[in-house]
Amino acid sequence: MATAKPKKKNPRLASGRKRVRQDVKLNAANTSLRSKYRTAVKNVEKAVAAGDKDKAKDLFAKAQSIVDTVADKGIFHKNKAARDKSRLSAKVKALALAPAKAA
Repeated sequence: MATAKPKKKNPRLASGRKRVRQDVKLNAANTSLRSKYRTAVKNVEKAVAAGDKDKAKDLFAKAQSIVDTVADKGIFHKNKAARDKSRLSAKVKALALAPAKAA
């Protein structure tokens, strides 16, 4: 059986209350950007899996800017962003070099 989380106490100082308000806004912004990041990566991978070269290239170009934004804001580490871009780029390049499927 799961135990209930202990209730958080409200800060007494005005600066603490302000910090809580700011944290709620920051958390929402970070969550939104993190979701946008994951969606962009997922869309590129879907296009690659489907074998759609042009769509994969377009989505990869958009994903690159989103990945850079997320890294600049410190939501993900810059090395993670670089690693993800590199892996996506390799998949898109492999798709471009692959011979066309005989349909």
